[in-house]
Amino acid sequence: MAKKNERNTKGRIISSAWKLFYQQGYDDTTVDEIIALSGTSKGSFYHYFSGKDALLGTLSLLFDEKYVALAETMDPEMDCFEKLLYMNRELFTMVENEISLDLLARLYSSQLVTTGHRHLLDHNRYYYKLLKQTIVEGQKKGQISDSMTVNEIVKLYALCERSLLYDWCLCSGEYSLVKYASEMMPVFLTGIRK
Repeated sequence: MAKKNERNTKGRIISSAWKLFYQQGYDDTTVDEIIALSGTSKGSFYHYFSGKDALLGTLSLLFDEKYVALAETMDPEMDCFEKLLYMNRELFTMVENEISLDLLARLYSSQLVTTGHRHLLDHNRYYYKLLKQTIVEGQKKGQISDSMTVNEIVKLYALCERSLLYDWCLCSGEYSLVKYASEMMPVFLTGIRK
């Protein structure tokens, strides 16, 4: 039970921080505001995070929470290729509506210059596990090509998503990420559909 309470406390801090970052901006959000909104203590905050900057790497955890929710509600009868497109559309809808460009850009830049853990590339994330599971299922059902390995397809999918997010940041969100991705992801992934 203690492990679950730890996850809940850390999760509340992360969710509160990103909510405030989106509403007020990263620079205008204080640690004290995060603590107040999360209903935790200063001790709890500093137990998990060395400061506000340490929260930048947690965006991948928010993404994974979204994927957990999607996996629980996704129609099991849906074609696996369509599942991949659905997961992308739902995540990008969340990004476009709940994550500011500034924060996304900070995440990417922090991942480029870090000498430590690169959260976006961590293959222990739920994101990668769900992608692998979906691709394996798709190959078994004959919906996804087996001319590439599961790991190669996962890498291709993640690369396509990151490139779309990066371009959207570079273009300062001047177009709809969701709309553009719904047009481009099927093109990028054409070679994996059987």
